[in-house]
Order: sequence, then structure tokens, then C-alpha cells
Amino acid sequence: MSQQIFEALHRGANDDAAALARQALAATPDDIEVLRAASLAFRATGDREAALSTIDRAIALMPDEADLHFLRAGMLLDTRDIDAAQAALSQTIALDPNQFGAYVVQAQMAIGRNDLDEAERLATLASRVSSEHHWTLTLQGSLASRRGDHDRALALLSAAAQRAPDDLQVINGLAFAYLAKGHLAFAEQSFRRVIEKTGHAPLRSLLAQIVLQQGRPDEAADEIAALLADPAQVTPALQALGGELELRAGRPERAAPLLRAAFDAHPESRRATNGLLLLWEATRNTEDTQATLDAALDTHAEHDHLWLARLAMEGFGSDAAHAIIDRWVAARPDHLPALQARLALESGTGAHDAAEDTARAITALQPGNGPANELLFNRLLARDAGAAVDFAEGLIPAASPQGRTLLRRWVGMAQDAAGRPEDAIATWRTLSVEGTATAGAPPAPTVAPAQWPALGTQDETRAPAVFLYGPPGAQVERIANLLQRALPEFRGDRFTGPVGDAFQDTTVPARLAKGEFTAEQVAGSWVTQLQARGVGNGAIVDWLPFWDNAWLLALRPQLPHARLLLALRDPRDMLLDWLAFGTPLAMRIESIEAAAEWLAAHLTQIADLIEQDLFPHTVVRTDAPAEDLERLAARFAEALGVPAFPTPPRELLGVDRTPAGRWLAYREVLAAPFAALTPVAVRLGYRQD
Repeated sequence: MSQQIFEALHRGANDDAAALARQALAATPDDIEVLRAASLAFRATGDREAALSTIDRAIALMPDEADLHFLRAGMLLDTRDIDAAQAALSQTIALDPNQFGAYVVQAQMAIGRNDLDEAERLATLASRVSSEHHWTLTLQGSLASRRGDHDRALALLSAAAQRAPDDLQVINGLAFAYLAKGHLAFAEQSFRRVIEKTGHAPLRSLLAQIVLQQGRPDEAADEIAALLADPAQVTPALQALGGELELRAGRPERAAPLLRAAFDAHPESRRATNGLLLLWEATRNTEDTQATLDAALDTHAEHDHLWLARLAMEGFGSDAAHAIIDRWVAARPDHLPALQARLALESGTGAHDAAEDTARAITALQPGNGPANELLFNRLLARDAGAAVDFAEGLIPAASPQGRTLLRRWVGMAQDAAGRPEDAIATWRTLSVEGTATAGAPPAPTVAPAQWPALGTQDETRAPAVFLYGPPGAQVERIANLLQRALPEFRGDRFTGPVGDAFQDTTVPARLAKGEFTAEQVAGSWVTQLQARGVGNGAIVDWLPFWDNAWLLALRPQLPHARLLLALRDPRDMLLDWLAFGTPLAMRIESIEAAAEWLAAHLTQIADLIEQDLFPHTVVRTDAPAEDLERLAARFAEALGVPAFPTPPRELLGVDRTPAGRWLAYREVLAAPFAALTPVAVRLGYRQD
């Protein structure tokens, strides 16, 4: 009778198998093989309780049978009873140390709980029993994938697929390995096979994401639509996903009912609320969306994201925005997010006195609140710098280590504004030395060669390339911020994650000068990385973290079509700014005198480049860039090789944190460092004293 049950299961007639099982159990309730087959039949029809009770009866009759414990573990896994499943598997191995399947399942469970070392141990045991079995290979491949060795994972899982092309575990493992490696088309094929074999509909949501990543939003939306066609699968999260994909596919009329349903079911969901705003942006159904959010706020005022969403629909600083924040504060008095929204609105619209009152209300609730304390500090700095020193120093004891560093910078700024240069330098010296202790030392400038290589022939067909650089303290980030907003070709990625080319490595100039690198290697490494940086046509404004004239050994012969854009200001102001605010590329400062000597030698190279016109270049003076915006735009146009550059908005240049000529207040306290910098300052066009 058990054979008939297995035959029915094999041909997919699960209901027939369950019926046969009931007949067999009625006739021979204590037959182990019947109990085994019956448990599998009940499991196949989804009757997990009957499956588990049946296998338990079999184990009661034959407690030493390892295979029965293994089957029971599978039943328990179905019901997510992980601890009990683990105990059953341990019993399986205790009874039969060669029980291959138990090792495999235990290892899979270990992977599931991210215990990769234990999974490795169990995989090794499984390999000793059957090293070439496709499950062993699948297990090893899954482990390799989890450890990030995706090439090995694919090799192992592909080998497993050759041995058992229709095994569901193999197909599933291979699908995830393809996904991890980024082989989206192959991952899509494999996941479709899993769905076809199992009918596991929820997997379609992952499939939709894979299809979307391949640039087919309409097909991705259709996958979710197929899933939503089954009422049993409908959830607000799935409706939100479906609506988002419909919007990506350009079908807002299909997105609307899904996104509204998701929001109505769960207005507390940030995703559902964001979906509602996306729908508003696509359809501009302003009144409907406002009414929906207002109704939700009437009953769910405790959810901050609803207030922020409603606020996003109004113009910044408008009467409507003020009214919404007033409602928020009235609904939730002394609530920090509401007060912070009020502070942002008041400070952003120039209501300084009101903003100060709000900031004081915030700090009464949260004394360490950064934005509120910053506003209070800046207000004090403008009217009473001495009081600003006391205010910042008073915040230091309760601040975090990172917060203390910022507050000490505030102290230095306030001491500077209060006309206390000795105190400010003492604060900045300590900050600079302590804050850069773990950074690398500034690389020594290389010696100029006896003769520079000839400039290569200009190729007019090559896309323009501009290298932006500013020495420490030049406030080059003000220029970078402006260019980033204006030019899609701008790249500041060297400061967020290393780019794998020679220009990222501060040791390369010295090695290039010694002949350890060739010009072709340096330029070639830069060109090779452009595609990965999203620069398909070669047009780029590349912000360099470091400069040395040795780069010209590569640029002159290999990249003659490029141009340098140099941000410069008075070197003595540079030193002050470097001490007070640091620099995008952290470099160790052992003393102010040593920093000044290095900066003088570094700027001497740049003066040589300018005076000898060693490479096409444009200099942007950052002493006070906002004073002549038209001149600044003209310099950008020259650097970019375009007829004109739009006049930049003043606000994009940010704050002039070290005003031009501020060094004059420090002539006495920094006499020796400034003496080291004065000669190169004169060469760069600045006054001697």
C-alpha cells in the first residue's frame, strides 16, 4: 500500500495519495512504511498537523530509525519549529553518524541563522559521506555565496545543476548565486523555474525586482499584478510595491487604486505614505492627496511622517506651511520633531528671533540637540562672541567624543571672533594635532625633473577632462559643491570611496618620479576607471584629493587635452583655515610650524606650474569668490572650454568661514609659520605683509 502512495506522490496526485494513506492507516496503523508514506502524503497536501502526528507515531514504534527523525525534522521546519527540528536532526546523527541528509539540513539551518562556521563544519561532514552529491555541492556553493566568493559559488552550483538539473534546492541556490553575482537574466530564468516547480507565488515579488533592475518596469509591475490577482496574497506592502512599479511603468491609473488601498490600510507605514506622494507627483491630484493626508492626521496625529508628507505639498515658507506646523505643534506640544520643523522654517525664512525662541524650547527638552544649539551659538557669535565661547564650552562636558570635537571648533571660532588670537590658535593647535594623529603624513613634494616631457598632440575629438584641486585650507569644497550642482560630469567620488586608479594614491607621484610607474600606466588606470564611474564618453570634472607636479609626467604626454582647475587663496589664510576646519583629505599635523613648511613647499610646486605654464590651467581665487560671481563664471567657462557658464547663485558657494585677510590678526602669534609662507604667497600674487 505504501508503494501506491509513493506512486501517487510521484505523479503529483497529492489528494489521491492522502486518500490512499488514510485507507492504509485504517488497515495497518502500525506499519512503519505506511506511516512514512502517509506522513509525506499529508505534508504534500498541506496538512502539517497530520503529517507531524503520523511521523511521531512511526518514531514511537521505531525510535532508533534515523530516517524517521530526518523526516520529522523536515515536518518541523515546515512549521518553523526550529529548536525542535534541530533536536530531531541531532538525534538522527546520534543514531546514524552517516546520515547524509541530516548533515545537509542542519547545515542549511546554520546558514539560515548566519552561523557560517557551524555550517562549514556540517558541510565537511556531509562531504565525507558523499563528496560528489549535488546537495553537497549546493551546500558548499551556498556557503561560498554567503562568504562573498561568488565565482566559486557559481562554479559549485553549476556543477550541482549538471548532476541534478531538476533538483529544486539546486535551482534555488543557483538562482540566488546568479543574483549575488549580478547575472540578472540568469537569476530571472532560475527563479521562474522555481516558481513553475513550486507554485510559490510570493517569490514573484523578488522576481519583479530582478526584472525591474533589467530596465523593464512594465513587466515587473505585471509580475506583482499576477500576484495580487490572488486575494490570499494581497497585503498592503504588496499593494504599495505594485503601485510603485506601475508608476515606474508610466501607468498612474493602475497605480492609484493600489497606492490608495495601501495607505488606507496602513497610514502608519512610511512606504505607503511615500507612495501616496509619488502618486501626487505623477498625477498632481493635489486636492485629493491633501484631503487624504488631512483625514489621516485627524486620527493619526502621532505619526510624524504624515505631517512631513503634508508639509511637502506646500511651498517652503508659505502661509500654508506655517499653518501645518502650527497644527502639528498644537496636536503634539513639546514634541521634538514638530519643534524642529518649526525651527527649520523660521531659520530658513529669516525669522531669527522666533527661531531662537524655538531653539531654546528644543534645548529645554533635549539639551544636546545639535541644530538648536548651532543656531543659538551662531546668534551669540553675531552679537557677543565672548558669550559664544562660554556657551560652547558649557556644552562640552555632556557631549559625545565626536560632539566635543565640533564644540571645540566652535570655541575656536568664537575665540577668533572675540579677537583672542592666542586662545584661538591654542584651541586649533590641540584640535589639529589630536584630530589627525592617526592620519598619514603629508607626502613630501617631488623634485622637478631636469626636463619635462613634451606636451602630447591635442586630439580635438576627445571629450574634455578637467582636474579640480585645491590645497589644504583653500576651501575648494565650495567650488566643488557649486560644480556638482551645475554639471552632471562632476565627480567627487574620490572622497566617498576610493577610485581604483593612480590618482587616488598619494604615494604614486614619488614612485612615478623614480620611474616605478610609467606615464601610460598612470593615465591608463584613470581611463580604465571612467566607465565604472559612470563616465561613458570621457567628459569629466574630476576632483582630486591630492596634487604633486610629478603628475605632469603622465598628464603632459598622455592627457594633453585635459586642464587643471586650481582653487587658490592667500597661503596664510589657507593655513588658518586648515587648522580651524581641517581638509577633505586628512593629513597628519605634528605642529603648526611643520604644517606651514609643508604647505609652503607644496604651494611652491603650484607656483612653478603657473609661472612656467607647465600644463593648461585655470586659477579660481577662493579668497572671496562670492564677491564677483560673473568673474567666477568666466573662470569656469575657461576651464571647461565652453563659451559661457551661468552665473552661479551666491548661496551655492556656502559660508566664507575664514574671511580673506584674516591672517593679519595672527601676524604676531604665527610669525614664524607665516614667514615660511610669505615668499610663495608673493609669488601667487598676494601682499608680503
